[in-house]
Order: sequence, then structure tokens, then C-alpha cells
Amino acid sequence: MNKSLVNKYNIAGPRYTSYPTVPYWNDNTFSVEKYKQSLITSFNESNAKEGISLYIHMPFCESLCTFCGCNKRITKQHDVETPYIESVLKEWNLYLNLFNEKPIIKELHLGGGTPTFFNPENLKKLIKGILKDAVLAKGHEFSFEGHPNNTTKAHLQALYDVGFNRVSFGVQDYNSTVQKAIHRIQPFENVKRATETAREIGYLSVGHDIIFGLPFQTLEHVEQTILKTKELGPDRLAFYSYAHVPWIKGNGQRGFKDSDLPKAELKRQQYELGKQLLMEVGYHEIGMDHFALPSDSLYKSMQKKSLHRNFMGYTASKTQTMIGLGVSSIGDSWYGFGQNVKVIEEYYDLLEKNELPVYRGHILNNEDLVIRRHILNLMCSFETSWESEHMYFPEIPEVLIKLKEMEHDALLEIHAKSINILPKGQPFVRNICMAFDLLLQRKTPDVQLFSMTV
Repeated sequence: MNKSLVNKYNIAGPRYTSYPTVPYWNDNTFSVEKYKQSLITSFNESNAKEGISLYIHMPFCESLCTFCGCNKRITKQHDVETPYIESVLKEWNLYLNLFNEKPIIKELHLGGGTPTFFNPENLKKLIKGILKDAVLAKGHEFSFEGHPNNTTKAHLQALYDVGFNRVSFGVQDYNSTVQKAIHRIQPFENVKRATETAREIGYLSVGHDIIFGLPFQTLEHVEQTILKTKELGPDRLAFYSYAHVPWIKGNGQRGFKDSDLPKAELKRQQYELGKQLLMEVGYHEIGMDHFALPSDSLYKSMQKKSLHRNFMGYTASKTQTMIGLGVSSIGDSWYGFGQNVKVIEEYYDLLEKNELPVYRGHILNNEDLVIRRHILNLMCSFETSWESEHMYFPEIPEVLIKLKEMEHDALLEIHAKSINILPKGQPFVRNICMAFDLLLQRKTPDVQLFSMTV
């Protein structure tokens, strides 16, 4: 990767798991009632055709990983499990009361925190409670994030028994110095055991998450991690840049000094090396930061141009309605976003009052919806078009002026009514999306809100 391009385009920018991005949500025009109505509209339009997605946030961890930017509660007290599960099921019932028919669940993802903090029987109880008043879609995809150190055969079997067919394990890096810095000590043997056990049970897709740009991480560390990953051959990989945002995430990302982090040029070299090694053994790059084998549903989705992106990252199929359950979880009706309160006690209190625990969100206007489609196209297909009248917006000429420099740098091609991102420009897809982000253009933040794009 050209060093001058890295220096030129390495600026703070969103990861675009949503548009508008969370800092640009308009709380003044948002209300829980409006969000409920947007969910009802979306559900009525889409449930019978494509089903819905569920994201359930499981916030508890036994120890703090200092690279993590997720909402979590650190505790070793497992008596927190039952009240949390009961509250999530109560929240789910509040959503069920909005709908006039049983939801058809197409996708379900358990994230965290550490979902495998919960014992297998409690996880089973949670999922059975969710499915009791729902229909399981044909070809459904249920997945969870597993910590290799504490994901047991019992966890994997229990979740498989209630419909789970995909699991992703957080690997990050196998080097002991890096692991110590991020407070995530896990031997290769633990990852190997968890991966092989999942396959023995029958999981269709096993994924690994690997991060570059971690403190003290070198090119050699990335190479060794990828080589060990090749031994296990996960079906898909998230290989992404560490998002250093301690001003947002607080002390959890202050377990090391800023000077301990690789500089932008080294980070890009780490990515290019990892990408080369992965592609040599048959992985294909999917959108931004993801790789998959040709047998995996994510690759097949990319080939069929049905790849989708939301708060869960890239998904193999689209559902218009995504309901977020659990503390800090975000839901998406396509016409609106709603985020739950971030403090567990407040979450419990609102549910005791039979109130949805949503505390902020955004209702999309017509402009938002058009820009959202363009950014989704760029993030999922590396191209977008405004040939259809409903995809045109008045600021298109200004967007193209902003993209001219990137066209000069051979990152993309501009056509009469479309653009496509060239292979050289794919690592800079976030920068290209930023040219379409009208809210960002109209109000540049006074302080840094986002991680660096490179």
C-alpha cells in the first residue's frame, strides 16, 4: 500500500454500521412512540417476506479486555444470569405485543460482553423463551460470540440444540506480549479445542476475529497469528483494525500508552500482509474487514449481491426489521433506530414499569433513507448508482467533486450516474462513504468522535 495514500487518507471516520451514524442521530425529532410505529410499519411490510433479525446483548464478563469498546459489566458473580434473562424475555414480550402476527426469525445473534459467561442451561432457557411465540425461518442463521477460554462443549451443544449453526471466536492475536497488553490471555490450544468441538457438533460456519493495530503488535506477530489461523481453517474471518477511542470508552482502553500502538503505515502493512496470507490459502475478501471461504454463506451472499450490513456487521441476508434486546442494544426498523439504556439497573427499572428501555434513537427522513442506500451499496458491493430517480439527491454534484481527488488517486471510477471502487480503493471505503455523508459534511465534529480510517 502506497505510504503517501495512507498518510493522506488516514483520518477519523465512521465504520458505517448505520446511517446516520450514532453521533448524528437527532434526539429532538425522536420519541419511543415514533420508533414503535416505525417498527410496526417495517414488521408489517417485511415479516412475511423475509422475517426479522434479533440481536441480544449479553453484557457480563469475568475480566476486562483492555482493547474492548463494548458495553460490559465485569463480575464473577453468576447469580446475575437469571434476572438478566428474565428481563430480556420481558422486553421481547413488549415487542411481541406490538405485532399482529408471530414474528418469523431469520437471524439471531448473541453478542457481548461474553455470551458464554452464562451457563448452557440459562442460554437454552433464553432462546426457548424467544422462540416460544415465534416461527423459525427456513434457512435461519443463529450465531453467537464465544470466548475460547470458557466456551465448553456443553455451551456449543446447548445452543446447537436450539437452532444455532454459526459461532465466532475472539482470537485477536496469539502473541503473549500483545495478549498481556490487552488482558486477553488465551492459548492457541483453547481456540483449537473450541473450533474443533464446534465442527464435531455440526456447526455450519466457524469464524475467528483477528485484530491488527494492537499495542506492541509487529508484522511478525500478525504473520504468526495468520499462520496459526490457517492451521484451523475457520470458514470466515473478521480481520479488522483496532478502534482506539478511549475518550469514548473510558478506562477500558487505557491499559497501555498511545505510544505502544503501531503507527498508521505499520497498521496498513499488517493488514496487507494478513490479506495476502489469507488469500493465498483460498479466502476471499468480503466488503470491509471480512474474509470467507467459497463454501461459506457470506461469500455466497457476496456473489449473489445480497450481502447486507447492520449493527451486527456483515450478514449473509437482509432483514428490514432488526430488534435489539438487552442493555445498550440497538434496534433498526429501517425507518428508525432505537438504543436501549446502557446501565443494567436502569434497564431493569424500565422493564419493571412495562416500558421499552429505549432512551435515544433517530427517525430517518427521506434524505437519510437515500444516503443510507448509497452507503450500504458502497460497503457491501463497492459500487452505487443514481440511475433510478429514487436514488438521486440534489447534492450528488458536490459529492462527486469531493471524490475527484480519489479518482485521481485511482481509488475509484466516476461514471455518468454511478461510481465503482477499484481494488486499490477498497481499503479506503470508509473515506469514500464519508463523501456521501451529508450530515458529517454539514457539521464537522469539534472533537474526535471516530476511530482512524486506516
